[in-house]
Amino acid sequence: MKNAYMLIPLLLLGACTAAPQKQPTNRQARQVSKAQVDVRWLGQRIWANECAGSVQGLVSWNAGENFPSLGIGHFIWYPAGVQGPFDESLPRFVAFARSRGVQVPAYFNGAAPWPTKAAFEADRSGLANKMRQWLAAHVELQTQFIILRSRAALPKMMQQSHNPAAVQAHYHALARTTQGMYCLVDYVNFKGEGTKVTERYNGYGWGLLQVLETMQGNPQGRAATAEFSRAASEVMRRRVANAPAARGEQRWLAGWLNRCKTYR
Repeated sequence: MKNAYMLIPLLLLGACTAAPQKQPTNRQARQVSKAQVDVRWLGQRIWANECAGSVQGLVSWNAGENFPSLGIGHFIWYPAGVQGPFDESLPRFVAFARSRGVQVPAYFNGAAPWPTKAAFEADRSGLANKMRQWLAAHVELQTQFIILRSRAALPKMMQQSHNPAAVQAHYHALARTTQGMYCLVDYVNFKGEGTKVTERYNGYGWGLLQVLETMQGNPQGRAATAEFSRAASEVMRRRVANAPAARGEQRWLAGWLNRCKTYR
């Protein structure tokens, strides 16, 4: 790691007690383990994965979705009156930022300002660009939120797992290395925690919980990240196989598998 990169302590693995829909707390942030994460490196890596490292990609609206995605983590933000099966993470990030004393512009309050993708693309007010500039100036803050959200997911995953001991063991093995923490942090950001019953196709989920359950054996170090990569690819293929045909998710599979390769 380069000295110029900022380091922050991680949470104790067993100390997360955050309930669903609550942002990580300052108390959680002060609980530390022996490991440390290079926040700047991690943020740049996530930004590259989600937005190709571009400022333009920090506010986008993907085809086939009924919500815009913001930030390096593509935080979901539903328009007024829109409900979906996915966890709405942008309001949680805003609350987290303000809990850290950061001034967040008022245009991030409430529901997403565009009712549809067409309205988003037709908007010439410059609002999206203002949002992009603010988000680009707060990449490390977004990364801290993503890290803490990943840590807070462990108790929930264990509660819902049919094999909580294995889930915990695999999480611990990955969290002991920088690359392993990248796997955990990026995947929660990529496909969620896997704890919402609405995020299932034919009963099969695709979040971090499902990947940890799919991992085999008790690998450590580099072997753990390699096994995580294999398991994540298996979960992605299973998701596409069970997805409704109308969603056309096969078109995304190659990109998803490339993302999974970075976990090695």
